[in-house]
Amino acid sequence: MSTKIKLVVIGNGPVGHKFLEELVATGKHNAYQITVFGEEPLPAYDRVQLTRWFETRQAQTLNLVKDNFYQKNNITLYSNEKIIQIDRAQQVVISNSGKQLPYDKLILATGSYPFVPPVKGHDRENIFVYRTIADLEKITAAAQQSKIGTVIGGGLLGLEAAKALKDLGLKTHVVEFAPRLMAVQIDDGGGKMLRKKIENLGVCVHTQKNTQSITAGETTTHQMNFADGEILATDIIVFSAGIRPRDELARQAALAIGERGGVVINNHCLTSDNNIYAIGEVALWDNKIFGLIAPGNAMAQAAVDHLTQSGTREFKGADMSTKLKLMGVDVASIGDAHGNSPNARSYTYVNDREEIYKKIVVSHDDKHLLGAVLIGDAAEYGSLLQFMLNKMTLPSEPESLILPQLEGSSAGIGVDALPDSAQICSCMNVTKADVVQAVQAGATDMATIKSATKAATGCGGCSALVTQVLNNELEKQGISVNTDLCEHFAYTRQALYHLIRIEKIKDFTTLMSKHGSGLGCDICKATAASIFASCWNEHILNKPLHALQDTNDYYMGNMQKDGTYSVVPRVAGGEITPEKLIVLGQVAKKYNLYTKITGGQRVDLFGARSEQLPDIWQELVAAGFETGHAYGKSLRTVKSCVGSTWCRYGVQDSMAMAILLENRYKGLRSPHKLKMAVSGCTRECAEAQSKDVGVIATEKGWNLYVCGNGGMKPRHADLFASDLDDVTLIKYIDRLFMFYIRTADRLQRTSVWLDNMEGGLSYLKSVIVEDKLGIANELEQEMTQVIASYQCEWKTTIEDPEKLKRFTHFVNSQQSDDNIRFIQEREQIRPKPLQEITIIEVN
Repeated sequence: MSTKIKLVVIGNGPVGHKFLEELVATGKHNAYQITVFGEEPLPAYDRVQLTRWFETRQAQTLNLVKDNFYQKNNITLYSNEKIIQIDRAQQVVISNSGKQLPYDKLILATGSYPFVPPVKGHDRENIFVYRTIADLEKITAAAQQSKIGTVIGGGLLGLEAAKALKDLGLKTHVVEFAPRLMAVQIDDGGGKMLRKKIENLGVCVHTQKNTQSITAGETTTHQMNFADGEILATDIIVFSAGIRPRDELARQAALAIGERGGVVINNHCLTSDNNIYAIGEVALWDNKIFGLIAPGNAMAQAAVDHLTQSGTREFKGADMSTKLKLMGVDVASIGDAHGNSPNARSYTYVNDREEIYKKIVVSHDDKHLLGAVLIGDAAEYGSLLQFMLNKMTLPSEPESLILPQLEGSSAGIGVDALPDSAQICSCMNVTKADVVQAVQAGATDMATIKSATKAATGCGGCSALVTQVLNNELEKQGISVNTDLCEHFAYTRQALYHLIRIEKIKDFTTLMSKHGSGLGCDICKATAASIFASCWNEHILNKPLHALQDTNDYYMGNMQKDGTYSVVPRVAGGEITPEKLIVLGQVAKKYNLYTKITGGQRVDLFGARSEQLPDIWQELVAAGFETGHAYGKSLRTVKSCVGSTWCRYGVQDSMAMAILLENRYKGLRSPHKLKMAVSGCTRECAEAQSKDVGVIATEKGWNLYVCGNGGMKPRHADLFASDLDDVTLIKYIDRLFMFYIRTADRLQRTSVWLDNMEGGLSYLKSVIVEDKLGIANELEQEMTQVIASYQCEWKTTIEDPEKLKRFTHFVNSQQSDDNIRFIQEREQIRPKPLQEITIIEVN
């Protein structure tokens, strides 16, 4: 029996975990006895998105370890365990608890540590770094007793830390030694525009400041003393002055180290010891340390390929271009942003009114792009990056790439022009060829592309470009991307919606005569019925609308496997009185119905025959119940916890908010069902982050999450806005729902809608929050119309003899269908299995 190779990984950060994922993906991981050491108490989490921790203050938000990854793949993880020595002679690692573990191959993924300048007083209380979840927890605790916060360092991470301090309610300062913010990534012009935008957000920026000492303040915890004689009073200080490689283990083990630190590696990420690899921010390649996640991931891939001999990928450096949103401001830097290349020339566009700055750096002959800076609007980032990375020839007037485009003109790049090797997603190292291969294998939408290639699952900045490659390849493959709703309507659902809304069409006959052909089908009839309900909110059984409904809507109940229906009254927010509970029990007992508490905090009554539905609802309506719309593509429930009214952890009245939201949106018809939840604190008992719209209470208001769902393909909702007051929260939800109703495809969940939206979450925010399309008022008015026209469909039905006729099982008899049979189980009924029912054939 062969002996497994002993593989030890030191470091359980994002890059160390990426190495493990890549190793498992090769299918060769079972040849190794894998042990991982992480010195933090938590398993791998996403440091790139570290600031997201403040949204929920829960580590799970950043968790990178999915679905029992370590257990399923026989990987041993020692958390909160630090390796303190590598014995290369014996090939053994030793931990701080005394563990000694032999290795055949060793992976150093120890990362980096935050550099704290040796300023006098840097070790005083309430002075922090911004690196781990533990750091963020300490900052949060200190902020509760503070009023002013200061970040030393105006780079990428420094501005992230500044946002965190501001969101914690502190008056915030940023102190930078260089003459501008983000001095490494952007030029003077970009720095000035970025400073202007940051200061407009309420953050005080201090550049060219050399902190000499930190002493006790007169009215604050600290006083920062600068070389120019000025002082700054503050309560909290966060150092974000760069990183240094965690190479102390490598030094102790006498591995080759760079002059300024870092473990020297080759293209395979091998160190000076052929049994030891180094990846991530601890590694020094070509005398360079790479402080971004994408190069770290590429190193992990190269190390796996060499270790397992399963591939030929090598690490040959990395482009350090980056695009991100800092405090809500779009910032992008590409290549030689400073124009240091010999004989380079620059083109610059500045729009002070809209606070936009754009610059491109090109070769002396205007043929090739060398670099770029984008502040305030980074829409051209994807195209510019591809021009640079692939050395593509620029248009005859390069400045057209950043100048505002005249209507009908285009200076963009077609994805057809990109080589197959073009890197489309730098975070996950996905090339154009990878996306093309996924399409050839059957992927036809963004959700499938993400699953197959991982493209756009990192920072998400490449989503638009990935979508372009997808659509282009579908056309090239001869795959007809027919967006027609069906053979009777040569329109998408969105186009049909606009036709109905703009032309005020209220019946299918008119719609067909104006814009369709033929008699219609189950697809277009149900879609039209849904749109009519979304726009005009008339009773679904009104003539001629009733003829368009599917079975569930036609009988206003969910048909079950045996032909009976379920009855689900609305229980707003899950709150119900004892009297109403008694009524539900009495009705269920009277009509012999199966009862169950649903996941949405209401009671479901099963086993009602169609002719029983009006009588059942007569009793329920009389007791004050309304239809729960469980049968429709509409709002289902708003789940809730008890919030601050009962729970000692609650910070807002989540119960009242849930009831308000459910009563506001009840009856709203949409392309697919809608589920909501409201949690009274970040403990999240209502599971709001798994809903189409989730609301979580904060001490300052409400955090709004959008486009999550459970089901077959669960999706975590995205944070949309923070610390909203009641009015703004409801305004954003109004706009979101109506925009979804306008633009989603037929039977498309909000999660898929967002995944396939070009521009993704950022674009959605620009429409809903910033009113980029100028339609916010229209959306709000449309929602107001829906709310004002609400009616309980069952209450209206039982008052209308004409509508009641459809619930008679036999046209010429009052008898019920005796083919419906039940058996008893656990003191309740259930449908009798088909094999237990005798079928008599009549010849």
